[in-house]
Amino acid sequence: RASFGAHDTRDLATGVESSGASKPYEFGDTLNLDISETLFSAFRREGVGLPLNLEYSDLHVHQAEYQSSCATVLMLDCSHSMILYGEDRITPAKKVAMALAELIKNKFPKDKLYVITFGDEAELITENELPFLEVGPFHTNTRDGLRLARRMLRRSGNVNKQIFMVTDGKPSAMFEDNGTLYKNSFGLDPKIINKTLDEAVALRREKVQISTFMIAQDNYLIDFVEEMTKANHGRAYYSGLNDLGQFVLVDYVRNRRKKW
Repeated sequence: RASFGAHDTRDLATGVESSGASKPYEFGDTLNLDISETLFSAFRREGVGLPLNLEYSDLHVHQAEYQSSCATVLMLDCSHSMILYGEDRITPAKKVAMALAELIKNKFPKDKLYVITFGDEAELITENELPFLEVGPFHTNTRDGLRLARRMLRRSGNVNKQIFMVTDGKPSAMFEDNGTLYKNSFGLDPKIINKTLDEAVALRREKVQISTFMIAQDNYLIDFVEEMTKANHGRAYYSGLNDLGQFVLVDYVRNRRKKW
């Protein structure tokens, strides 16, 4: 139950559009009076007759379904593997990001969307930069992407927070405490994996769910994502390039209610 938005919830609120039973007025409610119930309450207390004296306890207001807002981070892998072996994975990922941004702008205008790219390091980009995003000769610093996502979601001030991560490779880089970039592209480096999983756990404690969309069937990637999903209590999708956009957009619109 965050600030008002356009996502359906199971809660009720007082508003202009009535869709539930009325309730006694409480301080802070929208003063959308249910005239009939208010008068009936006074009649039950005083009986039928004039003049009719209304008391505070007689006031009833209409209820409506409470609609909430959400803050979302879309993380896009821009490491070299996104165009490796002649397979273009970055173009469909960019299309998804642009479609999601357009969806939020038109249907969920009170939501917040942050787009983060991660290669050797994570970077916050604007929606206008998405069409021009290019892959570089980078490793995959998933940890730095998650850390930046956590900072942005904290800053958003929203109760409802989530991360969509699109990637085709296992984590292969991280920053040391002294700021140097540690890299290892061979297998699952325990040092990199454990630090990345620490971020997943920290996000879980802050009630941020990670939904990971894998656009490759690399065994190392699958093993890592399964571990991260357990640590975060998140979700993992083994999707092909053609299904990626559908999965992201449907999951967003349904506000993560459907179990896949």
